[in-house]
Amino acid sequence: MMFDFSRNIKENMIPGKPMVCAHRGVSGGNIPCNTLGAFQCALYQGADMIELDVAVSRDKNLYVFHPGMERPHAKTRRLILCTGSKNVDKMRFVNQDMTKTEYPVSRLEDVLDFLKGKCYINVDKFWTDIPRITNCIRKCGVEKQVIVKTPAKEKYYKEIEACAPDFMYLPVVHHEDKVTAALEKRNINCIGAEICFDSEEDPVAGEQYVEEMHGRGKVIFANAIVYNYKDVLAAGYSDDTSIIKGPEYGWGKLIDRGYDIIQTDWCAMLKSYIYTR
Repeated sequence: MMFDFSRNIKENMIPGKPMVCAHRGVSGGNIPCNTLGAFQCALYQGADMIELDVAVSRDKNLYVFHPGMERPHAKTRRLILCTGSKNVDKMRFVNQDMTKTEYPVSRLEDVLDFLKGKCYINVDKFWTDIPRITNCIRKCGVEKQVIVKTPAKEKYYKEIEACAPDFMYLPVVHHEDKVTAALEKRNINCIGAEICFDSEEDPVAGEQYVEEMHGRGKVIFANAIVYNYKDVLAAGYSDDTSIIKGPEYGWGKLIDRGYDIIQTDWCAMLKSYIYTR
């Protein structure tokens, strides 16, 4: 789906049909996550938004990689944070059988250039180096496509006000949203919140919260992904539940709650369910 990025993100949404965010692109087989191959696959599967992670090398270059996942994703104990870019450029992702592939760890600039004009881009780990990542986003001219996020902490708010007050921003809130209303009074383009909840009783899981956020023109970003079964992100309404038990028990519950964006590792299946349910 092509979007008019000059419009407010809410204006690009179809009522009752949430946007689908592909978590680290779409990976599987020989195509690892957070690679250009994974991002191309996500586009083929109709992703409205692609989430990616940013890691910073020892010499302060920006790469698309989940910090701390060097051992499972690249079969190395060497952290990108402690590695110079000359050696990061030589790294290769491994596939699901832990076999090295031809896919390099891409520079953030190259990925942003690849995705320019194609979809919304959800930049995770923005807080690792807000000034440098902001400069890269501006250099690539994708300011209107990018949604940045950080934990809900004052130190990050101050950096965003200084560097990226115009960027679409989502604080990550757990259980209860105590920040978005206050952020409206600051020089921050807070478009809503990314919510995490482990119980239906949590305030962010309730109908009242959704109505209040939508009444203020805000969007709600929910997570169906499972990266650790012990860390429940949406009261069990997950990708796993949707596939094993049935989509109406997972994705359907998130859609019925009125959430605007759903992050998933199963982009094509969720897209199909949204448009055929």
